[in-house]
Amino acid sequence: MRSSIRGAGAAAAATALVVVVGGTWFGYQQLAGPSCSGEIQLSVAAAPELAPAVQKASAQWVEDGAAVSGTCIAVNVTASEPVDVAAGVASKHGATLAGVGQASGTVVTPDIWIPDSSTWLLRLKNNGATAFAPGNGASIARSPVVVAMPEPVASRFGWPERKLSWTDLLNAVSKGKGGLRAGIVEPTQDAAGLSGLLSLTAAAGAAGGDTQKATTGALRALATGRSALRQDLLARFPRANDPTSIASGLGAAALSEEDVMAYNSTKPPIPLAALYLEPAPMPLDYPFAVLPGIEPAKQSAARVLFELLTTQGFKKLLAAQSLRAPDGNWGDGFKAPQGAPSPAGGPASAAPAGVGAAGGLDPSAIDRAVSGWSIATQPGRMLAVIDVSGSMKTKVPSANNATREQVTVAASSQGLRLFDDSWSIGLWIFSTELVGSRDWQELVPINPLSSNRGQLQQALARIQPSKGDTGLYDTILEAYKTVQRGWEAGRVNSVVLYTDGKNDDKNGITQAQLLSELKELKDPERPVQVIIIGIGNDVSKTELKAITDVTGGGPFVTEDPSKIGDIFLKGIALRPNAPR
Repeated sequence: MRSSIRGAGAAAAATALVVVVGGTWFGYQQLAGPSCSGEIQLSVAAAPELAPAVQKASAQWVEDGAAVSGTCIAVNVTASEPVDVAAGVASKHGATLAGVGQASGTVVTPDIWIPDSSTWLLRLKNNGATAFAPGNGASIARSPVVVAMPEPVASRFGWPERKLSWTDLLNAVSKGKGGLRAGIVEPTQDAAGLSGLLSLTAAAGAAGGDTQKATTGALRALATGRSALRQDLLARFPRANDPTSIASGLGAAALSEEDVMAYNSTKPPIPLAALYLEPAPMPLDYPFAVLPGIEPAKQSAARVLFELLTTQGFKKLLAAQSLRAPDGNWGDGFKAPQGAPSPAGGPASAAPAGVGAAGGLDPSAIDRAVSGWSIATQPGRMLAVIDVSGSMKTKVPSANNATREQVTVAASSQGLRLFDDSWSIGLWIFSTELVGSRDWQELVPINPLSSNRGQLQQALARIQPSKGDTGLYDTILEAYKTVQRGWEAGRVNSVVLYTDGKNDDKNGITQAQLLSELKELKDPERPVQVIIIGIGNDVSKTELKAITDVTGGGPFVTEDPSKIGDIFLKGIALRPNAPR
């Protein structure tokens, strides 16, 4: 979350009612008049550091007597943390965002949302918000993501003369006790943290050798210095100019350029240096998103507001908030940090991490980063349950005609490599009447990977489809009970089940019986999360969702079994979170 160090400006913008017009900017200039009647409420949620500029630009409309067709538009500009709005939008549009948590009862989704990064819009769209189709999503401001260091620490790295890379930072962070004390705001909840994470993991992946080991090591080094709130992270930078304070304080963190400028404006004992590492990470780009379902009059007003927020005058308002224009240039009064690149940033030496070859954001890279962070930084206890019913023999054309079973086992084997020895994992298979009248069979009990990794690998290699059907309900109930019986505090306790069909066990319990028993078993003090990965076109997401709505977790369904590796990452990244 953003810091409150920006002072009274953001607070004053928290609720500002102003009168604006609908239509186009040309129409606004021609039709502005001294009076109007009626009122349409247009709500705008803007990132806190941007909200004062949006409020001031909107207030100018009042002074100009803006109206269209004699109708007034009232705009409520609210300074809103992007993660809070994202939680509300996700809840409204059926998305599940890893690490974001549930929306609080007080969150109201706005008509227009201006978060700090387009990654919020992409994560919503890519994780189930099928009805979510933001308006133009064009950028109205920009702030590069930098690595903030106390100036004495930065000087040791050659700042401001030397140009550092993310590989340099990775090496400094990964040295163990003698390394740089780095921190990060939870990247699942903070766009600048996510951008820094993408760049650091990309550097680890390009370093050669054991990529997975290097990446996991970098993530764990960051995790020791993570903070849920931005102001908490900023408070950990050294507050006194003596060697002991500098050595014990935070040494580096991915923040926005605006964060560094705002922090330094408070005249701290030790200012922060902004290091513009190469390749340049994804900047905060402040997209203007018109949320779906608003009426035509509001859409017209939104178009006017967008045009107003792309004028030369607005660039000056951005400069007052230490923000750049979308093209990277800045308005009068902007005081760039020492070492900042030219206003537009110049040609990039490489595409930012998380950006695809075509220049757009890469959703798979973002999912991998979020999932890798979750797996590496939060220990878990998991029971993996794999469908071995006869339909798992079906061949998958997109996977070179490997069977669904082979694709599932391959994804599970690959996933196993992501977990370190602190995880505890067990393995079951299921069909119908697999062991006598029982639908499931334990292959490996849940134990730490330090002792059973080899057993799991061998058991996975032996899995073959059976001739049976899909005993889904009996298996889920017993798997849930098993994980709950051995529940461990300080871990995410979960069932991850793969299936390619609906329940068709004629001798098993019904869906109503399953849901009833799960509700009875559910214990908020000992939560067990159920992740169900549906494979192929015979799976009912509605059926699976009814189960995970009771247990927590979520259903993930793909008609293309070759995609289950990516889906596994999404599912395992889910973590139980308290409502926001």
